[in-house]
Amino acid sequence: MNAPSGDPKDTAPGLSAGLVALAWLTQFLVGTDLFVVAPLLPHIAASFGVSAAGAGLLVTAFSIAYVVASPVAGWVCDRWDRATVLVVALVLFSVANVGTALAPGFGVLLAARVVAGVAAAATGPTVYALVSTRARPRARAQVLAVVGSGLLTALWVGAPAGSLLGRYVGWQAAFVILAAGTLLLALPHAFVWRARPVPVSAAGPGAAGRAGRPGMGVVVSAVAVTGLWAFSVYSLYTFLAVALHADGRVTVVPWLLVVYGVGAVVGGQVGGRLADRVDAVRVTRAALALTAVVEVVVALVFPVTWALSCALGLFALAAYAFFPAQQRHLVDMFPERASAVLSWNNSALFVGLSVAGAVGGGITQAVGYPALLYIAAAVAVLACLVARGRPGWARRREERA
Repeated sequence: MNAPSGDPKDTAPGLSAGLVALAWLTQFLVGTDLFVVAPLLPHIAASFGVSAAGAGLLVTAFSIAYVVASPVAGWVCDRWDRATVLVVALVLFSVANVGTALAPGFGVLLAARVVAGVAAAATGPTVYALVSTRARPRARAQVLAVVGSGLLTALWVGAPAGSLLGRYVGWQAAFVILAAGTLLLALPHAFVWRARPVPVSAAGPGAAGRAGRPGMGVVVSAVAVTGLWAFSVYSLYTFLAVALHADGRVTVVPWLLVVYGVGAVVGGQVGGRLADRVDAVRVTRAALALTAVVEVVVALVFPVTWALSCALGLFALAAYAFFPAQQRHLVDMFPERASAVLSWNNSALFVGLSVAGAVGGGITQAVGYPALLYIAAAVAVLACLVARGRPGWARRREERA
């Protein structure tokens, strides 16, 4: 084994497999809670005697609470102990899920989902900040990709499993299990992150201030790329099943979603590895460009199921290579404000997702699903043009390191 070189990148303590697994499981449970509501909406609507549109407010309330609370939670995490914030958020998340399962009326249920959205806003970015600031810099994006794959796995494993529970046991059982799981996870989180202090940037405390601290405009510009990416990606995903149903291909929906989910997990790992070997912004731009190209291909081959399956797998691989590279880029740019900036990034993701859901249905109904994909591909091109590398102050700080 070679002796340490003295480079901080080589001597950073890194993360154990146990810590990465704990972070992955946390993201999986939180992601399952996020994605499981949609397939359970018919059961919830029937339980409370509300319309499907009324039950859909549960998703809206969660998303709005997340978007509003996420920047505040990130600000708190960068000023308080991140492990403490994470534990409190997980306990609150557990309480919210108990409230969801036991809600006596729809109003209480809606309030419980708002609380769950607030707790999720403090959970996800805090986990990312904890692992990114403790990972070896040369493996930071890979670690973020592995942890982020927990969220993606929830998309195609956790949510369907919760849906089956709702069908055969009752929708409340899914939230009881999620509540128990997040409460159990709070205990190890309370101790394992205190084992090591959070390493400061290689240039030392206050280096960012000496090199020039970025303004809010730089942060907004950086995370706006994520919002545009989210619109492009979730325009395709949100209305895929609807378009296939309308086309009479109901039976192919489940396995096409599995293909998409597997492609997303693989794409995240590829993007993470590449971002640790080359400039992260080059990876984000390449991923966005490929996303636009393959989204056009999806639109062209949509009528042919086997070709659509291949195109969806490639699309997910290209699209989800973006996210860990973008996270790495943001942490590299704003190491002292990692939680806050990652929180803004997650808020931008939800904004893009929400806008896609709000306008995509009307576009699909008016001009068809393939036309929506062409518009989304154009947005991905715009994101590629907006994405940019480190500003001068960040490069100067890196040179001083």
